[in-house]
Amino acid sequence: MNDFIYEIPTKVYFGDQLSRLNEEVKKYGKRVLLCYGGGSIKKSGLYDKVVSEVKKAGGTLYELSGIEPNPRITSVRKGAQICKDEKIDLVLAVGGGSVIDCSKFVAAGACYDGDPWDIVLHKTTVEKCLPIVSVLTLSATGSEMDNCGVISNLETNEKIGAGYDPMRPKASFLDPKNTFTVSPYQTACGAADILSHIIEVYFAKEPTLYMLDGFMETLMRTVIKYAPVAMKEPENYEARANLMWTSSWAINGFIACGNNTEWSCHGMEHELSAYYDITHGLGLAIVTPRWMEHCLNEKTLPRFVQFGVNVMGIDSALPPKKIAEQAIEKFSEFLFGTLGLKSTLTAVGIDKTHLADMAKAAIAHGDFKNTFVPLSQKDIEKIYEACL
Repeated sequence: MNDFIYEIPTKVYFGDQLSRLNEEVKKYGKRVLLCYGGGSIKKSGLYDKVVSEVKKAGGTLYELSGIEPNPRITSVRKGAQICKDEKIDLVLAVGGGSVIDCSKFVAAGACYDGDPWDIVLHKTTVEKCLPIVSVLTLSATGSEMDNCGVISNLETNEKIGAGYDPMRPKASFLDPKNTFTVSPYQTACGAADILSHIIEVYFAKEPTLYMLDGFMETLMRTVIKYAPVAMKEPENYEARANLMWTSSWAINGFIACGNNTEWSCHGMEHELSAYYDITHGLGLAIVTPRWMEHCLNEKTLPRFVQFGVNVMGIDSALPPKKIAEQAIEKFSEFLFGTLGLKSTLTAVGIDKTHLADMAKAAIAHGDFKNTFVPLSQKDIEKIYEACL
């Protein structure tokens, strides 16, 4: 493994602690931009609670609403301009990963004289950013505790991720009760997203620390155990709490310490969302098992065996190849059977039309030479075809 520096400056308030939001607001100023999505936080009553806390802090509230499930650069531009026009002190993101991702680039764009899309394209480095505080409503992306986000540009069919340390939230409020109203479908998609974050790191080119392997395997087993419970019992606090905290630790950098392997499935899924605007977690669920099948070979077999035995519960006495194959089969059954997610691209309205274009774009936007198994444009196209 490689040398690393690890730091998480995000302060987490876990549980019923929204009454302390006003304390965080006071730290950063009085002019607050509230960012949220389609309005579900108003139906749940969370909006009113947040507004009340901002008022307690003596703050003046401005709003950016309607942030999309795959957040778009148009929303980022609008939010950044509000920040500049109204001299915003703090960006307050209330929602799931899409809202938090958008808010990060709004906060960075507010301190940049050019087009915020430059930040996404890595044409400029974010050295200054408005402070961000988040209130999480969906366990999935882990954006509440990391420094990155993903933004879509519908004009160019691009969905690109970027991360800079100043964009990490200063504080995040994680109350499992705020996820009680998440639908079974979105809970399933969130579970697939969490699992993918771990899998992208777990399947590494070089051996990781034994303790990190154990930590990742426990995280994956936690999702497999509690996602079905949360889908059947949406107000089961234990299930929601486990998913929420696992979501944060899946991508806050801890499990990736010393691991420089590039991610595979996310790069491929981003193109699916860029062209077809599908749910991110669903796209990952469809792609990941086919990627696993493509990557399974004599060299990678030991890792799949470890995954099969320690995560999927396959009998260790079976032949290694059998364990690996059963592991992928059982993982697929969890995604498409237990969680009930659609299993093919065809089922979500995607045909062969843009497979070659998406494979080409994936290579252009990502480093697939340094993934678990290096992938060429043709390899990616074959994986897409296997998903049909």
